[in-house]
Amino acid sequence: MLELLRIRDLALIEDAELEFAPGMNALTGETGAGKSFIVRAIDFLTGEPMSADLVRPGKDKAVVEAVFVVQSAEGAAEDLIIRRELSAETGRSRVFLNDRLSSLDALRELRAGLVLHTSQHGQQKLLQPAYQAKILDTFLPEPGLLAERDAALAEVAARIQARADLADKVAELSRQRELLEFQRAEISKVDPQPGEEDDLLARKAGLKDTERLEEARARALEALLGEAPLAALLGELSRTLGQLSVFDESFTADRDAAEDYRHQLAGLESRIRRMGPGGAKGGEDDIEAIEARLFELAKLKRKLGRGLDEIVHLGREVEENLSFLDSCALDAARLEREEAEAARKLGAVLERLNEARKQAAVTLSTRLGQELAGLGFSEHARVEFAFEPYTLYSGPPSEGGDGTLSELRARLLWVPNPGQPPRPLDKIASGGELSRFLLALAGLRAESALPTLIFDEVDAGIGGHTLTRVGERLLALAGRQQMILITHWPQLAQLARRHFQVRKDVIDGQTYTGCARLDAAQIEAELSRMSGGR
Repeated sequence: MLELLRIRDLALIEDAELEFAPGMNALTGETGAGKSFIVRAIDFLTGEPMSADLVRPGKDKAVVEAVFVVQSAEGAAEDLIIRRELSAETGRSRVFLNDRLSSLDALRELRAGLVLHTSQHGQQKLLQPAYQAKILDTFLPEPGLLAERDAALAEVAARIQARADLADKVAELSRQRELLEFQRAEISKVDPQPGEEDDLLARKAGLKDTERLEEARARALEALLGEAPLAALLGELSRTLGQLSVFDESFTADRDAAEDYRHQLAGLESRIRRMGPGGAKGGEDDIEAIEARLFELAKLKRKLGRGLDEIVHLGREVEENLSFLDSCALDAARLEREEAEAARKLGAVLERLNEARKQAAVTLSTRLGQELAGLGFSEHARVEFAFEPYTLYSGPPSEGGDGTLSELRARLLWVPNPGQPPRPLDKIASGGELSRFLLALAGLRAESALPTLIFDEVDAGIGGHTLTRVGERLLALAGRQQMILITHWPQLAQLARRHFQVRKDVIDGQTYTGCARLDAAQIEAELSRMSGGR
């Protein structure tokens, strides 16, 4: 039940607060006063969109908040506080449930249990076959069948798409097969390995360093061990300096230095020999073999127009694509089996759904007839549902069928008078008759969740004795659940437990829409105005 509604800065409404009662609540006022904005505010609060230009000029945002009394899982009554804000700058809204930020999806999930809005606009929807089919589906004995159908249909669609993707891939790779085989042959001949080029370049650089080392060793050994070995020359120099020192003692230090260096030379040769292998081509690496391999890799890169790592990856990709082409028939057969199985499941669900729709049509036709009889229609008036097959899947013919799977979609037909054939509503129903149809449907749809019923001028186009019957039905519904009734009929407004008047005023050049609860005297005056008095 909607207990309290507050609207701030929405359209012409600056600040309005309405405290609704259980049962019937009437909203009345002159045409154009803004009654529809009260209802639009409730729709906005329960998940419907609203454009930013409806924020009151000069304000940053519009705010709609309400207190609903709902039943908890344990059956106790508890408050549900909903607030929704609409930004004038961005047009975006924020949702709060019990003062905690929430999502629009969460709000929409709550809507069915909170309000059921029926308006004159619903008359046009009622004439649409798709909406008529949707109405019938709300009365299915197994509501979960629709979700099962959607899931089965999605699975079939996924298998169809997978087969189409496979066929596209096969066609594309088949066009490229000659190129793929050429690439595989060229890559296979060279057989490049990941990181091979960098490794070869590093090894080549290492061999260059070895060559320079060997050249330096050879020259050093040549100097030490040539035709006149350096050690022998130093020995001769040492002896000569010794002889000179007899005549001049200053040569003694020179002789000692020459002698010390001669002893150092004794270990120098062995140190030079220990520095590396004996030749420039020693060890496992061969500079010519490395350069030959690098040339082979460079030639492959030029031929395929890619880097070596890309070629290695391409080789794997080419191999996978060619293997795929060779085995795609198996994949196609597998997907075909999966599609057939998904179609079988869809067919089983549709069979159950079609039967459930037929059962629901019988029940709803009977109950609608009873409701309409109570709203002033002839006791001979009948409501029927005709079914038309709608193809959901066309597959290959199978044993016992042509491969087509269809669901039965309902269309509402009406027989207002005996002796006439059933005809679509849009061919024969008047506005007043459509209004009563909506009222009857709303009463049936709200039986389980018992949301607040909102009737926005659903009584349009009727009068006289029929209006009295409509009033009786509205009273009966209001005895079962809360109702907000927007009406121009005083005969209906006087039935309300609580009466609100919506009016438009101009104050200091600004237009305002207000909504006030009326006391007994004010109600009498408003009913008089509605009747054409002053």
